[in-house]
Amino acid sequence: MNSPLTHFDAQGQAHMVDVASKAATHRKARAAGTIRMQSATLQLILQGTAKKGDVIGIARIAAIQAAKRCADLIPLCHPLPLTHVAVEFRTDEAQSCVHCEAQVETLGRTGVEMEALAAVQIGLLTIYDMCKAADRGMVMTDIRVLEKHGGKSGDWVFAQS
Repeated sequence: MNSPLTHFDAQGQAHMVDVASKAATHRKARAAGTIRMQSATLQLILQGTAKKGDVIGIARIAAIQAAKRCADLIPLCHPLPLTHVAVEFRTDEAQSCVHCEAQVETLGRTGVEMEALAAVQIGLLTIYDMCKAADRGMVMTDIRVLEKHGGKSGDWVFAQS
């Protein structure tokens, strides 16, 4: 059985993909996501009056830490020596949400899409955690890889539909 799912061996058992024969190249991935909330909750974030402190600042540190610890969170991810992690948050008062974008880079044998996605998810989860006392109905949405570069499969960019 020849499956496009690389995390299963010929017998269908889960395994960590062998990347030993792959060339170490500069690899980069960007991911994004959004957390929607009540406008009053966004105002707490913008005014810096959330009970737990600087929501965006703490979410940024959490997102960076998540990228660094991705292999500890996702069982079949390779631990990677990251060379760069950048996380940006943008508030949108009109839509009452916070957008998160993460860019992760390495010089390695496998891509960093999972690390970028983990950064976004944990950044947004941190916002939820810090604001849940004010708004338990927040919704995380549109989590996705925006682009990846490097490696044998080359470049890939998310096509908006």
